[in-house]
Amino acid sequence: MTHWFHRNPLKATAPVSFNYYGVATTPAATKVCNDLRLSRTRLLELFTDTSCNPEMMKNAADLYFSLLQGFILSLDDSSQECKLRYIQNFKWTDTLQGQVPSITEDEAKDVHRSLKIAAGIFKHLKESHIPKLITPVEKGRDLEARLIDSYIVQCQAEAQEVTIARAIELKHNPGLIAALAYETANFYQKSDQTLSSLDPTYAGKWRKYLNLKSCFYMAYAYCYHGQTLLASDKCGEAIRSLQESEKFFAKAEALCKEYGETKGPGTTAKPSGHLFFRKLGNLIKNTLEKCQRENGFIYFQKVPAEAPQLELKANYGLVEPVPFEFPALNAHWTPETVAAFDLTKRPKDDAAKPKPDEEVKPLKEPDIKPQKDSGCQIS
Repeated sequence: MTHWFHRNPLKATAPVSFNYYGVATTPAATKVCNDLRLSRTRLLELFTDTSCNPEMMKNAADLYFSLLQGFILSLDDSSQECKLRYIQNFKWTDTLQGQVPSITEDEAKDVHRSLKIAAGIFKHLKESHIPKLITPVEKGRDLEARLIDSYIVQCQAEAQEVTIARAIELKHNPGLIAALAYETANFYQKSDQTLSSLDPTYAGKWRKYLNLKSCFYMAYAYCYHGQTLLASDKCGEAIRSLQESEKFFAKAEALCKEYGETKGPGTTAKPSGHLFFRKLGNLIKNTLEKCQRENGFIYFQKVPAEAPQLELKANYGLVEPVPFEFPALNAHWTPETVAAFDLTKRPKDDAAKPKPDEEVKPLKEPDIKPQKDSGCQIS
């Protein structure tokens, strides 16, 4: 799905050695530091490892965060901050400023589940952890509420795309597909509107993607709604619905071109070249021609001037973020381990610490090229 979903660049981070020689005064404290360094390195390696699967990522993240929380959480569950809260600064890049086209059913489930989990992670960070950051969040930067909200809704929309593809493949009721497509289009529109007050220099490309996806799924909604109307012998309204679908599809095609030409951070998806995109154009054309033939031979109904109002509500397939919690504190963290960090002493290995003006190198992402043209079918 590399060429179907737009992705902002992965956040890169400066190296952290966790070398607190002189501060960590016992073997247990030193072991925690060593385990932190190794687990962080391993987690960062997995972000660019094409063989990584969701289970590997979760296990690596759980190990790292179970260790890292010892620098944040008080062991006695009190409201007081851990004494190690300020021992280490982290430096990150900012994603805005600074396909595998044919997949198996199990892979589709992984994509669907991973997007729901990602939405839950963003939601958890926004509600529970971002307000507690030492450095206040800057406007227009990664952790600002508008960006986090947009990420949450985009994850939900993209997860629903998997549901729609599955429903189309299994030839579910056109009314259900129309409703799901309409809800998904609204998700993308909401995600786009959340970013509307951001500087277009940084968010313009991202917004083009969200806008084109909203138009694409509105075209899907009107197309399948037209099929539902035809099945109810409302051929005139069906024709008008299909005509509206044509308009949204044409707008989505134009936005695909604008999106490809817009400068900005992130990968450039290529949805207009994707068979799943092109199939919709053919479906709209063929369904409209069928409706027009039927109306000329059987129904003789007037085509309304106004497009039908879509008041569709999907009863199945809607996506909600999966609730997320950080893993339990690692067993290595004990009162004795925390007490073994003597903050009155400076680390002896200052050379290992990032310099204040050290730049964070961009994270090189793997270039995944599609193996063949596909309609993104879930086999």
